[in-house]
Amino acid sequence: MDQWIDYLDTIVEQELRWNVYKTILIIVGLWLIKKLAFKIIGAKREETELKKFYHWRKTIQYIIVFIGFLLIGNIWINNFQSITTFLGLLSAGIAIALKDIFVNVAGWMFILWRRPFDIGDRIQVGDFKGDVVDTRVFQFSILEVGNWVDAEQSTGRIIHVPNGMVFSMPQANYSQGFDYIWNEQRINISLNSDYKRAKQLLNEMLDEIFKKEYKGIQAALRKAQQDHFISFAQYTPTIYAKIHERGIQLSLRYLCNPRKRRFYEHMITELIIEKFKAEPNVKIVYPTTSVILENGNNMGAQNS
Repeated sequence: MDQWIDYLDTIVEQELRWNVYKTILIIVGLWLIKKLAFKIIGAKREETELKKFYHWRKTIQYIIVFIGFLLIGNIWINNFQSITTFLGLLSAGIAIALKDIFVNVAGWMFILWRRPFDIGDRIQVGDFKGDVVDTRVFQFSILEVGNWVDAEQSTGRIIHVPNGMVFSMPQANYSQGFDYIWNEQRINISLNSDYKRAKQLLNEMLDEIFKKEYKGIQAALRKAQQDHFISFAQYTPTIYAKIHERGIQLSLRYLCNPRKRRFYEHMITELIIEKFKAEPNVKIVYPTTSVILENGNNMGAQNS
């Protein structure tokens, strides 16, 4: 009897050992296949196809993991049929305890299916704003813009956002549908300034800056009209004027790439200062503070 038990133990031990060998062989084989696939698609990569290359890498990784799960599971689960009932009962409890994880997985599937955003898009989800740099099963990553940095330039921080937030938070996509955003800059001039001359200068300046962009904007607008119900009556820069508490407010409204917003604001500001300095009838106004001193003591402040 003891010899029979030893014989059975030997068979079980050999079978377990063989299963371990097969598992290691499968893992190594799939790893080599993944590396070979990456090398093949990497050899054909072009600078203009970085996004496509990224998606291919991700797809291959998910396929490899799925195939490995099926192959390795087929090796081991057949030898442990008794645990299937336990796993079935356990799954309900896991679904409740790990609800957020399942919501994140569902969010990942929604992102892949509906494409509310893609790699490289500039988005805002809740309070988080930035450029999408990675998407994974449980979270996506964005390179943060804005926050303490003006004009929505990069802060350098990577923010990892749970995928489940796509179900509970609205998503603003700066890049999808139309690659441009409307930006506005405001400047105040005095009431006795020649505002018509100021508008003329600003219109000439904006036309000179953006005339090279008009063809690209027209093409993007035609595509947006085909893919989405997006239509603008006017896409060229416009100057709006209104009476303001500090004089006449001129608002410069123009379309620009969201990543070039600060660049254009800087360029326009420098040109405004340069051109208005040469115009004696156009005076820029701004709030000032006057400090009144009497007998060496600070008696108060007056704003104007």
